[in-house]
Amino acid sequence: MSLINKSKVRETVKKVDPEGSISSVAEEVETELEKKVEELLKKGIERAKANQRKTLLARDL
Repeated sequence: MSLINKSKVRETVKKVDPEGSISSVAEEVETELEKKVEELLKKGIERAKANQRKTLLARDL
């Protein structure tokens, strides 16, 4: 299961790089983003558990 959509990554890179200095996105970027998102979610889950909640909130991230 992948949380990261490659075409959306490319679209977002174009949006946040208005000068257009980045012309392509390497395959490894998707993999690294996936790792970062999983890490962020794991930390958020631990924080929610520490606060005795079963709901993951934005502030947990």
